[in-house]
Amino acid sequence: MAFNILICDDSTIARKQVAKALRSYLTCECKFATDGIEALQLLQQQHFDVLCLDLTMPKLDGIAVLQQLKKLKVETFVIVISADVQEQMRDRARSLGAMEFIAKPIQSEQLKAVLHKFGIY
Repeated sequence: MAFNILICDDSTIARKQVAKALRSYLTCECKFATDGIEALQLLQQQHFDVLCLDLTMPKLDGIAVLQQLKKLKVETFVIVISADVQEQMRDRARSLGAMEFIAKPIQSEQLKAVLHKFGIY
């Protein structure tokens, strides 16, 4: 079964790293968003099994995306992947529906473990 995954990060390198990690062990279709506005548009157009979401982005940040997902009742499994590793940000993201928080730079095995923990891999 192929999973639909949306990777939202303003960094091209970060998007490519996450996609490469996912594709190394998971059959998936990856789409990309460069900011929160683009991500919300895609999430309203189609279903994604997983959203890999950065917190610090221009236009609309990850926290605002999580708030909008709740408001719009868009259901997707959210993994925050961010360099902002403050405990307060982790707690805020989780309170808004993020299932897990991974620090950048992404480690393939850590992402794999998170997906396995929640039954996706």
